[in-house]
Amino acid sequence: MRTAAIVGTGLIGTSVALALRAGGTATHLIDIDPVAARTAEALGAGTTEKPPDVVDIAVLAVPPTQVAPVLASLQKQGVARVYTDVASVKSLPRREAEALGCDLTSVVGGHPLAGGERSGPLIARADLFEGRPWVLVPSEPTSTLALNCALELVALCGATPVLLDAETHDRAVAVVSHAPHLICSLAAARLLDVDESVLRLAGQGLRDVTRIAGGSPSLWADILAANAGLVAAVLDSFAADVLEAADGLRQLAHGCDEGPDRVRGGARLIESLQRGADGRSTIPGKYGMRETAFSAVEVAVGDSPGELARLFADVAAVGCNIEDVDIEHSTDQRAGRVRVFVVRNRVHDLAAQLRLRNWVVQGS
Repeated sequence: MRTAAIVGTGLIGTSVALALRAGGTATHLIDIDPVAARTAEALGAGTTEKPPDVVDIAVLAVPPTQVAPVLASLQKQGVARVYTDVASVKSLPRREAEALGCDLTSVVGGHPLAGGERSGPLIARADLFEGRPWVLVPSEPTSTLALNCALELVALCGATPVLLDAETHDRAVAVVSHAPHLICSLAAARLLDVDESVLRLAGQGLRDVTRIAGGSPSLWADILAANAGLVAAVLDSFAADVLEAADGLRQLAHGCDEGPDRVRGGARLIESLQRGADGRSTIPGKYGMRETAFSAVEVAVGDSPGELARLFADVAAVGCNIEDVDIEHSTDQRAGRVRVFVVRNRVHDLAAQLRLRNWVVQGS
């Protein structure tokens, strides 16, 4: 792959361009927003000059509803030999591309599962896709040449290719991405009705639950609209679970102590919580292992330069490998808590060794 056109210079598009540039591919940046394109250019993601010849691949980093019209326009201009996109919905763009008469032999749908709640070229980075799954969705007319070119793109970005059909992909992301985003947004919206004094009580749990609600509302509205039916079905199931939990809580609230209603309400609540815990445990973590394989040691850390580095050095000196890290900041003090995740059988030993090194370890 010697040349590429990146259409859309937001977080994903600019990160793709940076990754390709690192591998020696010449990249041409195209965006309806000239400021975004020039920003990506200044970051070293490529050039805003028009490609002098047909490029090997064009990457459409645009919202799902824009994929088909942009594809039709690029194909009419003969911009690339192969086309792919990074939209998080695959069925709608394919149907719309067919309706517009696009040549699907040169098209491979794509979706890198990477990014975050923030957007824009300024937070792009070349290693954004390292080790992340990148779904490729070839259609029946897709040529072998086009698929191989898309696979090369994924490899150059350091991602892991996953081949799916469009319908399977859209059902999957409705469950693991789209519906959760909307649910988190709805939970965050509840905070608009409470006093600031109440919000000062918020802990890391609330921040974790509402973090992705900080994403672009206009972008996410486009994504959800493109996968609306499947997301609605997930929300219907979620709503039924919420009503079940609410009924159980009402039984607890109105039942007599040790009465049958209170007992049933408690059982229903425990079942809801247990299903949540079981579901959480199925999410694969490092090396595909379940996160229950790791446990955390919680350490109080001052908010000053070098403290985290000192903690990590002490963990390494004990001979423990850090599998993951969580940081909870204090709203009132220049301090925080760092949860260092290690394999379960090293937790108590690590806690004891850190105490010997004068760290304040919570619990354990």
